[in-house]
Amino acid sequence: METQLEQKINKDMVIGDIVQKYPEVAEQLGKEGIHCVGCGAATHETIEQGLMGHGATPELIEQVVIRLNEAVKDSKPREEFKSTSTEDTVNITQGAADKVKELIEKQEEDYIGLRISVMAGGCSGLQYGFEFAQEKSDDDRVFDIKGTKFFIDPESFEMIKGSKIEYVDALQGAGFKISNPNATQSCGCGKSFN
Repeated sequence: METQLEQKINKDMVIGDIVQKYPEVAEQLGKEGIHCVGCGAATHETIEQGLMGHGATPELIEQVVIRLNEAVKDSKPREEFKSTSTEDTVNITQGAADKVKELIEKQEEDYIGLRISVMAGGCSGLQYGFEFAQEKSDDDRVFDIKGTKFFIDPESFEMIKGSKIEYVDALQGAGFKISNPNATQSCGCGKSFN
């Protein structure tokens, strides 16, 4: 007699919520053709919407949901993120501040700083987001490095507190790098963590 697998994931669940609850499913989603799991738009779609957008039939969607449930059968949903760092700050290097200032000066719009966030997505379950900010939100943590401002929302701050944020210009490419003591696993691209 075949036992039926407990269904933790269904086709109507939002991709971002699934990846946040079960970060290990990000790899399986990629195997199923949802390679845009780190894309901001894709994380707001349901599994069904994401797969239908790639031409999947209802039968195929059903099979994918079964495989996703197989991938998380021994997993417990991740609890709300608790920082392991005892530091109540982030260390933003002068090099990162200088690069943000340089980039803002090249923009046509008026920006007041850089917003750093953590969102569901990427190949390890969570990914960092960087975007120019035109205003401060009421609950933002603000870090001012010699006149260059960085904004981090409270939820993202809990996941990156204690981190070092720098700008690196290496052979593999240039960009902002976060060395996060709270990450239990990071992906090779350095933009995704768990």
